[in-house]
Amino acid sequence: MIELTGCLSPHVPTPQKGHTRLVWLTPDRGTARLRVITWTCYCRATLYELCQAGGQGFIRRTLQLEGSPAIHETYRWPIRQASDIWRALLSGEAR
Repeated sequence: MIELTGCLSPHVPTPQKGHTRLVWLTPDRGTARLRVITWTCYCRATLYELCQAGGQGFIRRTLQLEGSPAIHETYRWPIRQASDIWRALLSGEAR
């Protein structure tokens, strides 16, 4: 279930028991152009974005820390698979 509390973007729920653990990697600095498709609410400490670059999709996670944010990305997948993983993240089935 996607939680909305007066915000325009969804909040990521608490992970479900047995959820899929995503692998978080250092961002690929070689990506010159990327497109952010959708995102979660900025009001939380952790922001997630579904991104597309070079015909592939991935999820970017930003920990909004004081000073500078900590940014990580998942592996890159075909866009359809990345969208499926995004839906799993929003339902608590992945984190």
